[in-house]
Amino acid sequence: MASIKPFKAVRPNSEAAYKVAALPYDVYNRQEAKEAVKDNELSFLRIDRAETQFPDNVNTYAPEVYLKAKEIFEEMVNNGTFITDNDRCYYIYQLSMNGRKQTGIVACASIDDYINNVIKKHENTRKEKEKDRIQHIEALSAQTGPVFLAYRSQKCINDIVERVISEEKALYNFTADDGVGHIVWKITDIEDITTIENAFAAINDIYIADGHHRAASAVKAGLKKREACKSYDGTEEFNYFLSVLFPDESLMIMDYNRSVKDLNGLSEREFMDKVNAYFSIVKLDDAKHPSKKGEIAMYLNKNWYMLTTKKDLIKAKDAVEALDVSVLQDYILDPVLGIKEPRTDPRIDFIGGIRGLEELKRRADSDMKVSFALYPVSIAELFAVADAGYLMPPKSTWFEPKLRSGLFIHRI
Repeated sequence: MASIKPFKAVRPNSEAAYKVAALPYDVYNRQEAKEAVKDNELSFLRIDRAETQFPDNVNTYAPEVYLKAKEIFEEMVNNGTFITDNDRCYYIYQLSMNGRKQTGIVACASIDDYINNVIKKHENTRKEKEKDRIQHIEALSAQTGPVFLAYRSQKCINDIVERVISEEKALYNFTADDGVGHIVWKITDIEDITTIENAFAAINDIYIADGHHRAASAVKAGLKKREACKSYDGTEEFNYFLSVLFPDESLMIMDYNRSVKDLNGLSEREFMDKVNAYFSIVKLDDAKHPSKKGEIAMYLNKNWYMLTTKKDLIKAKDAVEALDVSVLQDYILDPVLGIKEPRTDPRIDFIGGIRGLEELKRRADSDMKVSFALYPVSIAELFAVADAGYLMPPKSTWFEPKLRSGLFIHRI
């Protein structure tokens, strides 16, 4: 049973929402973040990445950076850029991109559900990244980045969402500079709120789609507060973390591709011979995405190839081994190219599918040597891996569009 609660959101006023809303903190490097906030004093990145307010010689994780985040946040609350709702409610958050819409419920999920694996993970997290967000949460006494959760679609929730969208005026309705549309509605009817809460309580499995570090950090920050709380009763806000929950049928996962710096000392012919041991290789006239599982597009030395697994030689024992990202890792990246630890090996880079095949070509023609484009992991595969208690290889899924930070803040 999942405990998904309504909450009193801190959120931008309607006039400021467009300027406040920012892409997640971790899609930028420091210089990109500085550039993004340069001409927008309301950008939430000034809070999410407060090192943008300091010279480059100040460490990103210095104590004064987190104090600056708190200072800017409180200033924006005090000057009315952020307002606080008085009632506990759910919100509807709809994103649209390239004619496709995905609509979710903004709410707070239980840290105990995370601990007890009602909320399931499919990726490992890194301690240094967790530490950063824990310090950020503690400095602000608030969670600022929503965790992207997925669940198997429920008709009663869908019905309420559709009705509210058709009948209620939106709180926000804007298109960001990247062309992604963002619309938010508020669910205030007590009966609707109770129905939604009860519907989630009947769900046994909820999945982290994106935001594993945000989730882990919120949970650890909450547990620290729980230990320090002298009159703990379980209802405290730190027992819950900010989330947006989407029904599985509305989600699309894009490919997450790879580019490698060299051929591990092999000649091009030696490399192709080793690849051919487990894949049939067809030279293509032009760039082409894989059209199904078991296909991997490869760019090498100005040419595109389609690799297709030889099914009699490649057999998966479990849900993780069945993923194309695992096949690439287990039969090419590790044994042929020597990439044993893709999470830390400097010879490999990961390129989100949103950047297209042209970016894979550009990298292989410049600072890298060979690129691979994968068929996307499906939401069913993600669920299967998480249900089995397994973890995917790093950088297996790329979700678009990205949730914006700053539209909803949860005080703890």
